Amino acid sequence: MEEMGFEVHLDLAYEAAVERVVAALKAEGFGVLTRIDVQATMKEKLGEDFRPYVILGACNPPLAFKALSTDPLMGLMLPCNVTVEAEPEGGSLARLVNPETMLATGNLRQNENLRAVAEEARARLERVACALADEAECG
Repeated sequence: MEEMGFEVHLDLAYEAAVERVVAALKAEGFGVLTRIDVQATMKEKLGEDFRPYVILGACNPPLAFKALSTDPLMGLMLPCNVTVEAEPEGGSLARLVNPETMLATGNLRQNENLRAVAEEARARLERVACALADEAECG
């Protein structure tokens, strides 16, 4: 079983980390379609305090087109979610979904075309994670 996603600790304040994640996604062809401010939503809807936390809905249009053209059910799994949150001890944590893990739902993994799209999306998101981590040995 593949991991659910990729996790990268950033030695950056929350807002700077969000900007860096968005830029790294853009470098791999992903745009951010949605931005859910979890902290603001929890305060507004529940009156609860929550740490700075955002859910970014990232989309690579060519990959999304291939996936949706292959099976319209893929729309239930798009866009690819990426989260960024402030860590209590300082810095931030970014998490990127693993698209191959999402194919474990139903019989989607049996479709070769969808597997190919998920493999490409995973490779791109892994490169994003490596870029965020500044790991020279990545990629």
